[in-house]
Amino acid sequence: MSILTATNVGQSFGAFDVFAGVTVSIPNDGKIGLVGPNGIGKTTLLLILAGLAQPVSGQVHIARGRRLGYLRQEAVEAFAEHDNTVYQEMLGVFAHLQEQQRRLHEMEEAMANGAVETRRSASLLDEYGAAQEAFVHAGGYDYEVRIKQTLDGLGFGASDWGMPLNHLSGGQKTRVLLARLLLEKPDLLIMDEPTNHLDVEAIEWLETTLRNWDGAFLIVSHDRYFLDRTVNTIWEMSRSGMEVYRGNYSAYLIQRQDRWEQHMQIFEREKARLDKEMVFIKANIPDGALDMARGKLKRLTREVMAIEQLGVMALQNKSWSEIASMMESRENPWGVAEAEQRVKALKPPARPPQLKVHLKPEHRSGNIVLRTRDLRIGYPGKPLFNAGDIELWYQERAALIGPNGAGKTTFLRTILEQLEPLAGQVRLGASLRVGYFAQAHDALNSNNSVLDEILEHFVRQGKERSVSKARNYLAQYLFRGDDIYKLVSMLSGGERARLALAILALEGANLLLLDEPTNHLDIPAQEVLQSVLEQFDGTILLVSHDRYLVDRLATHIWDLRDGHLRVFKGSYQEFLADRERRMERAKQDAAKHRSEFKQQTSDARRAENEAKKRAQTVAQIEAQIQHAENSMAQLTHDLQLAGQNGAFDKIQRLSAEYAAHQGKLEHLLAEWERVTTE
Repeated sequence: MSILTATNVGQSFGAFDVFAGVTVSIPNDGKIGLVGPNGIGKTTLLLILAGLAQPVSGQVHIARGRRLGYLRQEAVEAFAEHDNTVYQEMLGVFAHLQEQQRRLHEMEEAMANGAVETRRSASLLDEYGAAQEAFVHAGGYDYEVRIKQTLDGLGFGASDWGMPLNHLSGGQKTRVLLARLLLEKPDLLIMDEPTNHLDVEAIEWLETTLRNWDGAFLIVSHDRYFLDRTVNTIWEMSRSGMEVYRGNYSAYLIQRQDRWEQHMQIFEREKARLDKEMVFIKANIPDGALDMARGKLKRLTREVMAIEQLGVMALQNKSWSEIASMMESRENPWGVAEAEQRVKALKPPARPPQLKVHLKPEHRSGNIVLRTRDLRIGYPGKPLFNAGDIELWYQERAALIGPNGAGKTTFLRTILEQLEPLAGQVRLGASLRVGYFAQAHDALNSNNSVLDEILEHFVRQGKERSVSKARNYLAQYLFRGDDIYKLVSMLSGGERARLALAILALEGANLLLLDEPTNHLDIPAQEVLQSVLEQFDGTILLVSHDRYLVDRLATHIWDLRDGHLRVFKGSYQEFLADRERRMERAKQDAAKHRSEFKQQTSDARRAENEAKKRAQTVAQIEAQIQHAENSMAQLTHDLQLAGQNGAFDKIQRLSAEYAAHQGKLEHLLAEWERVTTE
């Protein structure tokens, strides 16, 4: 059962066709990632599927009674008419529960105050029971907990909950919108780059949430690691149409390669068949076998047109009538010469244009590339972290990870001697040539054209200032035609990143300092860059939130947290496993400490109780001793009087009493000594 079905959907703007013939469906529990190069129309397709834009062709059907939620890539204009705070906006999701809660309180007060007639009390009690059951079933007693968990998970601390929505930045508004959508739990959640404004901790929280999501979701994301951990289907969008792959992103990569090879084999088979048909047509039309030859020519015309417009896969498992219906009606077939020319001109399935990046060191560096001693990073009056003593060796690839604002870029700038360390030393090794890819691409001259920027770097590297060579070089980075005359200031984020990579490749560096190199790159470009860096014969220090790149590239993880840099020697997966073990140990230690504290508290209370009991016993014994001593003193006085009076019978009786009290006193003294010495 599908929650959404799109059939032959197409969109165009003026004479430009963005895409056409898209037919897809989303099952009730579908977990789908949509990938494709920038500009292919992914966001446009999401808007159409979400009902926020109309296609020029085709239709979209949503199952009756199903709710959709849509997260825009940027929500700057969101909440424009809302005066709520962050927390109030979340409460608005549960307005129906708050109304139910108010009604329950009214019924409770009515029953408690006896304001209900006796004959109505039974029916009110039944009504209250049913209302309370519905309230519980709808999550009435845990929605505030859900709000807290969601806001915490997406990086909103308690101090942020009272912020007015109109005071938030665009990124914060996007996170608030995402939080609200997650709390609303639509049947189909459509998200355009949901990780753009999230740090790693928030992304990991979102991954866990989506893995447990009951409904369906469709995600556009450049975060390959995120796709790997959340989706079970990949839609690949390209100029030739939509391809569906089962599995996560890594499974898609394997299947895609196999499918490309399969498509090439099918093309070669179809091309050979069409060549054979042309041989028959050319041989028979001149000899008068017109009916069969012309029939074949008419069919060949339709087939070649279908391949030209829709690709060779459009012909597979299609009948003659289906192929004919795909093409506009054509009364006359091509002539033999035109048909032969069109068959020869057929091109094999084209893969999307790819970057051709070449990062090759001009010479080898020394073994020790980077060494620090007692290093402290930051700005005067604002220390950021202590790095201590670390080393980076030839061909190692270290990934510096940590939260935003921790000082990662500052560390790279300190290595480059653009900033002084607050304390300690940074020493670079021998024979180093450093290449730096800045996150903000601030080394680019915004007043230059793309061509001028490359020509200037040609000159700096001692190369010929050749426009034709610069054109050919820029084409490897997908700057073609008039693109090379664009001003740097007018480039998109992805174009600036590609230009910065082109410049980096000219430098022949053997140490690469890379600050978020995959930011703004689409997935095909990310894949190419990853492959190039994996083969780089030098040393890399990488700052990146791209966990897929870190996972494939890093041999060391430099984890920057809480003002300290911790070096882990191993891959990202090994680092995660080690982090999980340390967190589990910390939980166990905390549980042990809680248990020990509880036991100590219990022991202290027991000791306190025993001390109180002992003190009471001692007080009782001492009172009894005091009483016995008083009695013996009185008996001594009475014995003296009886002796003076010669009352021998009385003396005998008092002596016996005195002996008995003396024995009792001795017993009490022994008991006092035992109790006080325990």
